[in-house]
Amino acid sequence: MTVLPPHPTTDERRRRNSLRWIVAIATVTLVFDGYDLVVYGTVVPTLLRDPDQLGPLTTAQAGALGSYALVGVMVGALAAGAIGDRVGRRRIMLVNLVWFSVGMALTSFATSVTAFGILRFFTGIGVGALVATVGALTAEFAPPNRRNYYNAIVYSGIPAGGVLAALMALFASDAIGWRGLFLIGALPLILLFPAALVRLPESPKWLQARGYEERAREVSERIGMPLTDGHSGADPQSAAESGRVGFAALATRRYALATVFLGLMSFSGLLLTYGLNTWLPEIMGQGGYGKSYALAFLLTLNGGAIVGGLLASRIADRLGAQRVIAGTFALAALSLTLLTLKLPLGALLCLIAVAGVGTLGTQVLVYGFVSNYYDTVARAAGVAWCAGFGRLGGILGPVVGGALLGTGAPPEHAFYAFAGVGLAGLLVTGVVPRKSATAAAEVRIGVGGRVPAPERAS
Repeated sequence: MTVLPPHPTTDERRRRNSLRWIVAIATVTLVFDGYDLVVYGTVVPTLLRDPDQLGPLTTAQAGALGSYALVGVMVGALAAGAIGDRVGRRRIMLVNLVWFSVGMALTSFATSVTAFGILRFFTGIGVGALVATVGALTAEFAPPNRRNYYNAIVYSGIPAGGVLAALMALFASDAIGWRGLFLIGALPLILLFPAALVRLPESPKWLQARGYEERAREVSERIGMPLTDGHSGADPQSAAESGRVGFAALATRRYALATVFLGLMSFSGLLLTYGLNTWLPEIMGQGGYGKSYALAFLLTLNGGAIVGGLLASRIADRLGAQRVIAGTFALAALSLTLLTLKLPLGALLCLIAVAGVGTLGTQVLVYGFVSNYYDTVARAAGVAWCAGFGRLGGILGPVVGGALLGTGAPPEHAFYAFAGVGLAGLLVTGVVPRKSATAAAEVRIGVGGRVPAPERAS
C-alpha cells in the first residue's frame, strides 16, 4: 500500500511561494548585472575600431575604461555593506534597482570617452550595492541546508546576463548599435522594480537581529517563515562582543582573519571573471577568429559558468563549499593553460566552457560560501566586503588584459597570466579558517527545524 506524503502546511506553502518570488527577483536583478558586465566586452572591438563613436581609443585606454564601472561597483558594494546591516535588505534593493537602470540609460547617450567613463562609474555603484545585498537576502530566506544551491541559482543570473549580452550582440547589434545594447540595461526600472516593490519582503532574520521583534513576527507570519530564538544561530559570544554590527563585526576575533582570506578569494575570482569577459572576444579575434566566433566563445564561457556553477553548488551542499571552490580554481588554471595550444574548434569550446566554471562559476560559489559564513548581524557587510574588495581584482582584470595585448605580445600570454591567478585563488582558498561549530550547526538545521543528513563543514 502506497503511503502518500502529507500535504504541506499553509505556512510551508506560503514560504515556498515567498521563496520563489525572492529568488526570482534576486536572480533577474543579477541577470542585468551580468549583462552590464559582458555588454562592454562585446562593444570594445567597435569602440576600438570606430573613433566616431566616442573618440580615438587604444587597447590600454579601453581596459582602463572597462575598469571605471568596477571602481563604482566597489564603492557601491562597500557602501551597501556599511548601511545594509543597519537599514535592511529591501531598501537597498529598491533604491539601487532604480540607480542601476538610470545609469544604463544615460550611458547609452554618452558622446565622449570622459562621459562614458563617468556614467559607467555611476552605474557601477548601483551594481555593487545589488550584488552585495542579494547574497545576504538569499541566505536569510533559503533553507539553511540548501543555501549554496539557492545562492548558485541567484548568482547564476550573472553569467545568464552574460549569455543575454552575447546573444544580443550577435543578433541585434547591427540593428540597434552599441547604444541600443546599453539601453536594454535600463529595463529593470520597468520590468523588475514594480515586482520588487510588491513582492520583496524585508528579512525577518534581519528584523529580529536588529531588535524589531514585532515586525519580524508580522513578516514571518505573512510569508510563512519560522523565526529562531536570538540572532539566527549567531554565536552568543560573538553577538555579545561589544554589540558590533556590520563592518565592525568583521573586525572581531571570530571573523577578522577569515575576512582577509575571503576577500582575497573574491579578488582572484573577479579578476578572472572580468578579465576574461572583457578581453576574450579580442584575444580570440587576434587569434584569427571573426566576430561571430569570438562572441560564440563569450557565450560558451558564460553558459559553462551557469551549468557548472549549479552542479558545483549541489556538490558544495554535500561536501562543503570550500573544497569545491578550491577544485574549480584548479579547473580555471588548467583550462586556461590548455587554451594556449592550437586545438580544434570543438576542443576550444569545451575548454572555454570549463574555464567558465572555473572563473565566473567559482565566483558564484564564493558568494554563496561568504553568505553562509557570517551571522545575520554581519552578513551584508561580509558579502559587501568580498564584493567590494574583490572588485579590486575586477578592476585589475581588464587593465592586465589590455596592458598585455597593448605590448604586442602573443594573445596566449594573457591566458597564462589568468591561469596564474587561478592557482593563487586555489592557495588562498585552502587557508580560509573553518567556520565555528555554532555557525556550522546553523547550516545543518533544515526547514522547520528538521535535521537533514550530516554535511561536512566548509
